[in-house]
Amino acid sequence: MSDNFTPGNGAPSQAPNAFTDQLNAAGVPPEMHGWLSTNGVGRLVEKLGIHFVEMTAERMVATMPVEGNEQVAGILHGGAHMVLAETLGSFGAAIHAGPGRQALGIEIGATHHRSISSGTVTGTATAIHLGNTLVTHEIVMTDEQGRRLSTARMTNMLRDVR
Repeated sequence: MSDNFTPGNGAPSQAPNAFTDQLNAAGVPPEMHGWLSTNGVGRLVEKLGIHFVEMTAERMVATMPVEGNEQVAGILHGGAHMVLAETLGSFGAAIHAGPGRQALGIEIGATHHRSISSGTVTGTATAIHLGNTLVTHEIVMTDEQGRRLSTARMTNMLRDVR
């Protein structure tokens, strides 16, 4: 699979940036660092402990610990599910958009199927539609046993950077 940010796929090579440590800690492959050199992965991604495992427009995978992201009842906060889902959907859409374009989330919704009180959650975003102006991903969050915790769908609008 190709992307619009890896040198050799039409993207220029990038020097190390101010976010190199943050990007490395979040599991972002070095070939993607140039793309994220302006803003990194974002402070919320850091706070929630999201760690990227796979990064393409077609498929994004990341993990997130439950610890530190619980609601008052001691289970993973539904908002944390949504942050993981939106992170994966937005990054996948941005990779598809490529340089000079941006992805803007216009819709997200989720169904929570099962709770979790410890361990690690894995989010997998799979592209449903990779268009010129709209990108839609289904994002499934699972526990360490592979049980589905929640299902989200996110649509991003793509536009040229102004």
